[in-house]
Amino acid sequence: MTSTAALPQRDTQAAVPPVPGGHGVAALDVAPWILCHDCRMIVYGKRLARNWQVCPHCGHHRQLTAHERVALLFDEGSVAEFETPRVSVDPLGFSDVRPYTQRLHEARERTGLREAVVCVRGRIEGNLLVAAVMDFRFLGGSLGTGVGEAITRCAEIALADRVPLLVVSASGGARMQEGALSLMQMAKTSQAIAMLDEAGILTLSLVTDPTYGGVAASYATLCDVIIAEPGARLGFAGPRVVMQTIRQNLPAGFQTAEYLLKHGLIDMVRPRAALRHTLGRLLALGSGPRRCAAAPASDPCAGDDLARGEHAPAVPDTVITDPGQLPERDPWETVRLARDLARPGTLDYVAHMCEEFEELRGDRQGGDCPAIVGGLARVGGTPIVLIGHQKGHNAAELTARNFGMALPSGYRKAARLMRLAAKLGIPVVTLIDTPGAFPGVSAEEQGQSAAIAENLRLMASLPVPVVTVITGEGGSGGALALAVADRVYIHADATYSVISPEGCAAILWKDSSAARLAAASLGVGARDLLRLGVVDGVVPAAGSRDAATVASQVRQVVCQALDGLTRLPSRELLASRRARFRRYGVMTDAEGAAGVPVATGAAS
Repeated sequence: MTSTAALPQRDTQAAVPPVPGGHGVAALDVAPWILCHDCRMIVYGKRLARNWQVCPHCGHHRQLTAHERVALLFDEGSVAEFETPRVSVDPLGFSDVRPYTQRLHEARERTGLREAVVCVRGRIEGNLLVAAVMDFRFLGGSLGTGVGEAITRCAEIALADRVPLLVVSASGGARMQEGALSLMQMAKTSQAIAMLDEAGILTLSLVTDPTYGGVAASYATLCDVIIAEPGARLGFAGPRVVMQTIRQNLPAGFQTAEYLLKHGLIDMVRPRAALRHTLGRLLALGSGPRRCAAAPASDPCAGDDLARGEHAPAVPDTVITDPGQLPERDPWETVRLARDLARPGTLDYVAHMCEEFEELRGDRQGGDCPAIVGGLARVGGTPIVLIGHQKGHNAAELTARNFGMALPSGYRKAARLMRLAAKLGIPVVTLIDTPGAFPGVSAEEQGQSAAIAENLRLMASLPVPVVTVITGEGGSGGALALAVADRVYIHADATYSVISPEGCAAILWKDSSAARLAAASLGVGARDLLRLGVVDGVVPAAGSRDAATVASQVRQVVCQALDGLTRLPSRELLASRRARFRRYGVMTDAEGAAGVPVATGAAS
């Protein structure tokens, strides 16, 4: 655990500015001029206060008190603070250079707080929640029995009220003066978060500077979504402890929010001015009502709450379900069209088909593959988790996105988001456009096969609707890892195959130039895939390069599919999905009599 004494004490004097949305905390005295800790520029105190303690020169985010933080985030007049049960004080009779009881008394006198956390009920942009907001001024925000009890009590109230929980962390680590009882608070608070997970209640973590030790290794990093302020430091052992213990030079920016985002350990970094709106959007997407998914305004159920029914979903009227209605086409031409860089990617679809979208990043295991993007979204009024491959439209974008070929961290990120969808009870929509999973050495070292296999198993058991649209290339297991779905659709100019035509030609023809022949033999086009029952329908090809047109088509298909699927109980979804994949390759009696070698496996 990190000692609070080992952390640099950044200047914390601040005032509460009269910003709309705040609930009116009394202002403290403001120094006329304040030296910025980072850029060493002198800033007018009142200007700094009006800017919520963010330096106007360098953007450094100074610490806020717990009450200032509440005023910043919550709707005006919505906050009710509550106390938590008292705990034993000084269970060890601890004394260092002065008694622990004296330290507690001084902290209470200096801050006006009973403990290092403030607990409130309230609203952020109209959304109800419970929040536990830590205050670093109180013994470095250290985690003792009082803080542990407060966090746990907040989780219990959130559970009883069925509302999300927000934890704002600021801590140097566990409170050493309380010994093993302090250590036990890590398990106690983690258990409280687990209860909310089991109940399907959204949890949000806002990491502020600094957050270390026992807090970082428990509730601060266990929440569904982790947001951090710019420059906020988060880690188990602080840099000074790391360097003193193992004598290792640390990389630039080590443990800062930006470093953690790059390494897939948090979801996003947001400046202080954007936090309230970001939290409001996440709360609305993660805890909003389940709306009718049908997009057209003329639909009679648009905007109504969904009723659970036993009937099977209707086939979207915007897709082709009869292979005979599709013209025969040179498969190699379809391959060429599927690889067209002018086709829209997942982020283009997001821009044109989603009313709201908050990207969530990272697999929480050290990686954030840019070839897969995903997050919480709203389409046709329905909250969903949207996940898709992202290639790019030019050389720079293709390189940055690894040509749409995902690393294991990409599939693990997708798995994390799908588990979040299952927890919140909202559908999953996936958009497929990849040549295949990345085949390099680094991917193999990181467990590419296992990551794909885990996704296949996970998607087979998701208790929420899953809709997949193949928008470009559907390459091998790298595509299937996002496509074990209740409904699978494909764009008329897209492909789906066990291997690329070039790869097949190289292996079976011993000549990669035979790719055109391989494409024809593999049946990669929409017509063959629909005939085999691998896909449920084909999105017409009109305007395949026009992002707005294609996204409108896909949006309508997704909305109509979800409108039916969200009416079904989870047990029916799972049974139907598993039956769908169980049937692939099994010959029906009629097909056997006709001598047909392969049977369809599409859901009825």
